[in-house]
Amino acid sequence: MPFGEIVCGSPGSGKSTYCHGKHQLFTALKRPIFIVNLDPANDNIPYPCAIDIADLVSLSHVQQEYGLGPNGGMLFCMEYLEANYDWLEEKLQQLGNDAYVLFDIPGQVELSTNHESLKRIISKLTKTGFRLAAIHLCDAHYITDASKYVSVVLLSLRAMLHLELPHINVFSKIDLISNYGDLDFNLNYYTEVQDLNYLDTSLEKSCPPRFAKLNMTLIDILNDHPIVGFETLAVEDKTSMMHLTRLIDRVTGYVFVPPPDAPVPNDAAEVPRDLPPSSRPNVFGLFSTAVNAGKAYDVLDIQERWIDSKDEYDAWEKEQWKKEGEALRTQKAAGA
Repeated sequence: MPFGEIVCGSPGSGKSTYCHGKHQLFTALKRPIFIVNLDPANDNIPYPCAIDIADLVSLSHVQQEYGLGPNGGMLFCMEYLEANYDWLEEKLQQLGNDAYVLFDIPGQVELSTNHESLKRIISKLTKTGFRLAAIHLCDAHYITDASKYVSVVLLSLRAMLHLELPHINVFSKIDLISNYGDLDFNLNYYTEVQDLNYLDTSLEKSCPPRFAKLNMTLIDILNDHPIVGFETLAVEDKTSMMHLTRLIDRVTGYVFVPPPDAPVPNDAAEVPRDLPPSSRPNVFGLFSTAVNAGKAYDVLDIQERWIDSKDEYDAWEKEQWKKEGEALRTQKAAGA
């Protein structure tokens, strides 16, 4: 049975970066993975691409042929893919029945919130046996502005209702959040989408009165549909990537059976005693992290790592990398 992820989100939310990072992680875990690029405007693909929609349809050709802009051309390409679904199905069959596939979706949000072609393509995939989850990426900097946060919650809700898949909303680039200013509340307020009425004061300060009133009306709608929540992601952080991977595996029901030569636990790694327990990193090796579904991963730990004590933690992490590099060089010299 094939499994997969529909990776969607606004332009610049980090979809291709996420796919690239996951390919690197799964390669290290010796876990098979294939990536399908369904964005015909993605000219600089950073990851090894198993299937590329550019082999079927060209966005630039569509724009020239039919006089369409980039958004209209993108919608046409999705409709063309839907009409030629046999092409995609044949390519996917070549990957095998036990494939794990990431589908890198274009950034036009209407594809995952309003337009029907992507939804019908997903329906065809599930009918052929795919167990899919939607991973909706949102740039974490949106939470530093109350009105943007309201909009991203509304967008996430619309995508959840439209795609009709097991759905995980993710604040990507959480490691950069401290660059955009202070938060009005703790991070868990935003990830758990707690009482949005508390944004009233922030909205009054940052928006003209008529826009503040509009946002409060939207908040009333969101409060009537309290189903949105967010995970966090820092692609370059192993613990963050593994936490999200475990969550996706639980959602889809995927069970990874590691090969005999998969990475082994590294429980002996040192943790500096001067760091408080909540700041201490996950020192398990890749394999143990991959299978340890019960490992705690608290959002307040994430806030401490990336917001409250980022500089201190970065300095400690660089020191650990330096020590690890020296150890590897010593080991290599001894083996020579």
